[in-house]
Amino acid sequence: MITANSYADNQEPTIVVIAFPSTSENTISRSSLRAIFGMRLNKWPADTPVKVFVMKDDISEHGAFSKNILQVFPHQLRLAWDRQVFSGQGQYPEQVASPQEMLSKVASTPGAIGYIKTSEVTNNVRILQIR
Repeated sequence: MITANSYADNQEPTIVVIAFPSTSENTISRSSLRAIFGMRLNKWPADTPVKVFVMKDDISEHGAFSKNILQVFPHQLRLAWDRQVFSGQGQYPEQVASPQEMLSKVASTPGAIGYIKTSEVTNNVRILQIR
């Protein structure tokens, strides 16, 4: 069993949800997270606009986040974004090219939310616990 867990840990990076440091939230429900990253929920409970940052589709963290945190496949997330954009009801999240860019954007953008490997988190962002 330990071998299986170690093997699984090597396959998928451990991902956490991060937010702008002064975000009033400490926890977030999985359904709210799915709505935010599906571009259907665009305000925090305190009525601050949400700014969503995602990594490019071909970066492993994006796949791990989609499957392990949101519990959807990356292509399903892309289809949800396409529907919103093509129907005129929404826009795509902003894509970043690297973990460093994700940290920088989330740390400096009020209302921002994103994700990153646990090992790359800094004190410049807030980690949101999923409930």
